[in-house]
Amino acid sequence: MKPKVTRVLNIVAVLFIVVAGGYFVMKMRSGGKRASSFVSLTYKWGVGDTLQNSYDSKTGEYQFIDQRDQLIKEKFKIRTNNVIFLHSKINEGDLLAIPDTVANAQANLKDPKVLRYEFKFVYDDTTKNVIYLTNYDKDPIIRSRAGGLQKVVQQIITEAEERFSSR
Repeated sequence: MKPKVTRVLNIVAVLFIVVAGGYFVMKMRSGGKRASSFVSLTYKWGVGDTLQNSYDSKTGEYQFIDQRDQLIKEKFKIRTNNVIFLHSKINEGDLLAIPDTVANAQANLKDPKVLRYEFKFVYDDTTKNVIYLTNYDKDPIIRSRAGGLQKVVQQIITEAEERFSSR
């Protein structure tokens, strides 16, 4: 009698693992982006009409306003390890599962007093555009994800810039 119970429990356990594993794989394929399908990233930030701070991973062009209000231009590209790190953080936090526009209702997207971030992720099969206004206060989970996306993108750009400037 014990061997039959053990066999049934083993079969149930194996079926559970197979079903749970299949669900996890399907979820990752449908929701997560793969680093290998990444084409480019465009990242802009600032206030008002013109976002003078920007980085384009395709061209490597980086420009920003420094503390003395001078426009600084540099050129460097992010490496493959930066792209892998970016996507591991994006998939880990489900950071691209946010709306295309993260702003309060009736918000002026070009408000000269509100810091705005714009992201454009281009993949082989799709493009994800996100506009994030930092005064967004409706859903704390969405705000947290948008802020996390901004931080991870800024982190990889800062690391690439430091590598470039240390040459």
